[in-house]
Amino acid sequence: MTTFMLAALQMTSRADKNANVQTASRLIAKAAQQGAQWVGLPENCFWMGPPHQAASMAETLEGPSVSAMASLAKNLGVGILVGSFLESNEGGKKPYNSSVLLSPEGERLAVYRKLHLFDAQVETQHRESATTNPGDAVVCVQTPAAAMGLSICYDLRFPELFRQLGTLGAQLLWVPAAFTWETGRVHWEVLLRARAIENLCWLAAPAQVGQHSPKRTTFGHAMVVDPWGKVVALCEEGEGMALAEVDLKLLAQVRERLPALRHRRLP
Repeated sequence: MTTFMLAALQMTSRADKNANVQTASRLIAKAAQQGAQWVGLPENCFWMGPPHQAASMAETLEGPSVSAMASLAKNLGVGILVGSFLESNEGGKKPYNSSVLLSPEGERLAVYRKLHLFDAQVETQHRESATTNPGDAVVCVQTPAAAMGLSICYDLRFPELFRQLGTLGAQLLWVPAAFTWETGRVHWEVLLRARAIENLCWLAAPAQVGQHSPKRTTFGHAMVVDPWGKVVALCEEGEGMALAEVDLKLLAQVRERLPALRHRRLP
């Protein structure tokens, strides 16, 4: 397979988990109808509610929400990135913010636990570390379509993670996110394009968008970026998707024309 269709979904998750799972399922089915073979959901796709409720919203990898996505993947024959959900942690510890990559057969290909937690004062104060534990592993996995490197939202600001993913052979970088409105309007696109250009990779960024609560608004602008840094698909506002054909021949051509990855002199 040298080409495949990919959809980066955009949705507005809130505090009603069942409603969010239904929305995610509907958008995945719509993307499949439009030819997508791999579909990505954004960060916090199953729940975006008050931080003090986070622990009670956590599920295991075998829980109902991920299981619903695995069944959907198998029924539709599409690979699904569960952009992120709150994954239960053993021993009563704070949950992880975790991505799960599912094969078109509904099998779990990889789990990535967000490395960099968003503790910042933008719009309002964010303290992700107060409710979430960080992961400790870089994850790149070979799938039937491409080698896929996983990240989540705030990870985007740490180029060393993406360089490691590139070193591990990533051809497609996933960046599911819930970028704030304030940071998104100035940083989102430029950072996504930079990560694609630096690592000569395709990049897909599913996104949360709009008003999630009185104090939380996200930027949206789900997009797919090619290895030359061109935005080839974009969903600016509202619920929807960025749908694009990923061409691995183009990736090989770009890397041959501009062999920067082979010119590296620092680890």
